[in-house]
Amino acid sequence: MTHPLAGLKIAVTRPRDQAALLVRRIEQEGGVPLLFPLLDITAVQNTRVLHEQVSRLEQFDLAIFISPNAVRYGMGEIRSAGALPKNLKIATIGQGSAKALHELGVANVMVPVERFDSEGLLALPELQKVAGWKVIIFRGGGGRELLGDTLKSRGATVEYAACYHRSKSQQDIATLLDAAPDILTITSSEALDHLWKILDDTQRNRACNIPLFVPHERIAKLAQQLGWQQVQLTGAGDDGLLSALMAWARQKTVDRG
Repeated sequence: MTHPLAGLKIAVTRPRDQAALLVRRIEQEGGVPLLFPLLDITAVQNTRVLHEQVSRLEQFDLAIFISPNAVRYGMGEIRSAGALPKNLKIATIGQGSAKALHELGVANVMVPVERFDSEGLLALPELQKVAGWKVIIFRGGGGRELLGDTLKSRGATVEYAACYHRSKSQQDIATLLDAAPDILTITSSEALDHLWKILDDTQRNRACNIPLFVPHERIAKLAQQLGWQQVQLTGAGDDGLLSALMAWARQKTVDRG
């Protein structure tokens, strides 16, 4: 049996708790994962505001979970307090978040079918007429305001529920570069920005010559602006990333042959 990723060293920069499945699948395909989390994810320390928001969940018409982390920490808080109100509509941005919700027993989830971002969610027919709705958005501290601002412009009232905290990991980038990765994977603009800031000029030149795999055009554009020579746009989630990695590896084999 051939392994498409045989011998390829692939840097996995996701937060540690989210990387395990991807690491395992890379190994199954013969690759060598190099785990180097660029961001750390932790629960919010002061949960007073989150407790209060969850206690009023029945007053909302729609709850949006921005990411798998929002599902993990937001639903953890909700389940500790009781359960999701039966009439509360649920939406999320990506298939990974939708899967996480389904695994927690949430059956009906609004999710984009093509573009997995705020723009994709906002394009859904169900979210065009939201005047008078009360919307709560579970997310990390900070982040893009496009989703909330657009829903407000359509007449909704929006609250943000910060249920986790993102922080920049403190690691020595030299340890990753010394491992000589064949491929870098980056799954957020924030992670790419952090990577760029911890590289010195010499390291930036080295890094920009390593093929970079990203799941969104926004990240790809930032990488190209920073000077990356080879940027590969992948599908969403582990499946999209693995498919792109294997297609790239097979093409390299054909080119060498």
